[in-house]
Amino acid sequence: MNAEYAFGYAVSLANRYRAGITLLHVLEDMSPYRDSLMMNILGEEKWKGLMETNKEKIIQDLKDGLGKFCDSVSAQLPACPFITDDIVVKIGNPVEAILEQAEEMDCDLVVMGTHGHGILGDAMIGSVSRRVLRRSKKPVLVVRLPQK
Repeated sequence: MNAEYAFGYAVSLANRYRAGITLLHVLEDMSPYRDSLMMNILGEEKWKGLMETNKEKIIQDLKDGLGKFCDSVSAQLPACPFITDDIVVKIGNPVEAILEQAEEMDCDLVVMGTHGHGILGDAMIGSVSRRVLRRSKKPVLVVRLPQK
C-alpha cells in the first residue's frame, strides 16, 4: 500500500515526461558482530559461501517481487503507462546506495517515500530520506506516506 502510494507519484511523472523508471531497493548490510560470531562457529569460508548464496536468492526474490509489483501497478493504471528501465537490489547503507545509484545512472529525479517516525514525526521526514535530500546532487521528491 505505502509503496504503491509513492510509486504512483513516480509513475505519474514518468508518464508526463515520457521517462523510464528504475526501482531501487536497498537491504541494510548485515551486522558485523553477527558475521564475526557466525564465522567463528561455521568457519569463514563456509559462512561467506552461505551468505553469498542467500544474498543472491534474496536479491532474485526481491527483483521478482518488484517485477510483479510493477505489473500490478501497470494493470491498475492503464491510462498512465510507464516503462520500468531496471530493477536494482543492493545490499549496504541505504543512503550511500541511493546516492551512488542516482549518480551512476544519471537519474533526473529521485522519488522516495517517508513515514517520519518519532515524537516529531508530523514535522520531520525519515532519517534516510532526510540524509538523501541533504546530500543528493540530483533533485529529490519526498512523498509523505499515509499512516497505516
